[in-house]
Amino acid sequence: METMLGVFLGVGLAAACGFRIFVPLLIMSIASLSGSLTLSPEFEWIATYPALAAFLIASICEIAAYYIPWLDNLLDTIAIPAATVAGTIVMASAVTEMTPLLKWGLAVIVGGGVAGTIQGFTSITRVASTVTTGGLGNPVVSTAEAGSSVVMSILAIAMPIVAAVAVIVLIFFSVRKIYGWIVRRKRLEAQHE
Repeated sequence: METMLGVFLGVGLAAACGFRIFVPLLIMSIASLSGSLTLSPEFEWIATYPALAAFLIASICEIAAYYIPWLDNLLDTIAIPAATVAGTIVMASAVTEMTPLLKWGLAVIVGGGVAGTIQGFTSITRVASTVTTGGLGNPVVSTAEAGSSVVMSILAIAMPIVAAVAVIVLIFFSVRKIYGWIVRRKRLEAQHE
């Protein structure tokens, strides 16, 4: 049962990395230092004060950078690979009772996959916001992403099963929304031909 809770925790934290890369690591560090979260032994460095300080500074810089109009879209170009790596790390650190091969396979495929998928959806949302509002709506998108990262990180630690279900629902509705957008766009293109 503990292994499954670790997997659910990892999925929730990986999704949070898709919204903001460093916020889940900051919240993991705080939770680990307070005794609310047990990390895999090779990731106990996350529960140190130097790591906490680094994650705090990185989180502040990342959140602030997304409010700079041209920088937010530039950050999205590097965010998918960075979120994938962060999702892999948080997944591996959350799973404590598993063989290394299985843990890292799961971390790369599930953790990295979930983080990269969520980050891809947020990048599409930012592009749509930039196109439809000329970038004026991007601060709203940035605020929603940062808030989602905080909420998902806390939810993953407090209620891992609920967080994992929320991730599945989020991905389902995001895929459905994007598919609907693609279908509507193809219909419009067909009408203009």
